[in-house]
Amino acid sequence: MSSAGEPLIALHGITKTYGQGEAAFQALQGVDLTIDAGEFVAVMGPSGSGKSTAMNLLGCLDTPSAGEYLFRGIHVERLDRNQRALLRRNCLGFVFQGFNLLARTSARENVELPLLYRGEAAAERHRAAGAALAKVGLEGWEHHTPAELSGGQQQRVAIARAIVTSPLVLLADEPTGNLDSKRSHEIMELLAALNREQGITVIMVTHEPDMAAYARRIVHFVDGLVAQDGATEAGACC
Repeated sequence: MSSAGEPLIALHGITKTYGQGEAAFQALQGVDLTIDAGEFVAVMGPSGSGKSTAMNLLGCLDTPSAGEYLFRGIHVERLDRNQRALLRRNCLGFVFQGFNLLARTSARENVELPLLYRGEAAAERHRAAGAALAKVGLEGWEHHTPAELSGGQQQRVAIARAIVTSPLVLLADEPTGNLDSKRSHEIMELLAALNREQGITVIMVTHEPDMAAYARRIVHFVDGLVAQDGATEAGACC
């Protein structure tokens, strides 16, 4: 359990190397980064900068080669595969560029999936999924399949699925990458509202500066290191 004043997430000297010998590639070269509970952080950088590798580590989808990753004071780099899976299931929510919805399954059933994996009873799954869909503005759309929804609505279902377990952190990987400009801004306004009103910590990878501007802080990766880290206008005014 973390103590008062301790950051929610802390990376100390994190490295990640793929391959061995002459073929080895160091994707992260000693990253130091802290994120407090309730922050909205955009992660940016060119292709190959290490931002996606960092997100995979933060999401417990991969492990560092060296360094420390602390989540609420727990050394994540020391956890085994099952312990990392439990941390993902109980503390993290994921939103992807491609929505990743089950095609022949209703919006409510898609949102219920994380609760099904947890072994929640059907009545509780239905209640929680309905509440999550209402939070993203899709009340009344529970029985529609992805084919009956617009791209923006599909991403809202994906966000509802990510928040139905009440995660501490929402990890969003290019959440507007498959959307037009209007729908992109709608999704960003939704993420900002969830951060502001629900207190969910949001960490988002994006290539788009106008999407990153919704965050309160932008971290720029270059060549496997944090090159810049500062508040946005949204963060400076809060």
